[in-house]
Amino acid sequence: MIKTDQILDAKGLACPMPIVRTKKAMKDLEPGQVIEVQATDKGSLADMKAWAKSSGNQYLGSSEEGDVLKHYLRKADSSEEKDEINFPHTVTNSELQEQLGRGDIIVLDVREPAEFAFGHVKGAVSIPLGELDQRASELDSEKEVFVICRTGNRSDFAAKQLAEKGFGRVKNVVEGMSQWAGETKQSSS
Repeated sequence: MIKTDQILDAKGLACPMPIVRTKKAMKDLEPGQVIEVQATDKGSLADMKAWAKSSGNQYLGSSEEGDVLKHYLRKADSSEEKDEINFPHTVTNSELQEQLGRGDIIVLDVREPAEFAFGHVKGAVSIPLGELDQRASELDSEKEVFVICRTGNRSDFAAKQLAEKGFGRVKNVVEGMSQWAGETKQSSS
């Protein structure tokens, strides 16, 4: 049993809300205190890890009980904290749409497989955020990469990861699939 100082109920909330609520709750914790975040959004696992890494807070681990994921995070002290910086290179959905005819770009969708299956940008590559670290080598680092998720939150983390791995031409699609007006494709399982 993990001793926690606070429990945050984020069950039933979709990305980016579990992270938004976690950020807010972390502000009230003392350095070194541990929060348990309960979420039902499967994407929250990768989101929590990525957010903790980018903010300097410590991701301790997760456990699963039924359909509830319990994430454990330790608040950083001031020497460990990092200023959260959004990825500086962004495009809007319409700017991405203008680029879609080009053959030298990659549209990388970092949502969970189920989200991808129910509608994605035609030709997009599906690599969920939680798998990106291991699978980035599947992408051509010479091409321009447009990273998309549901709202621009996970894709921000993914864009930073790719830039750290030496991808020089990465753009975060800030509006994401929740605002996508272009053609979509569904994939059957």
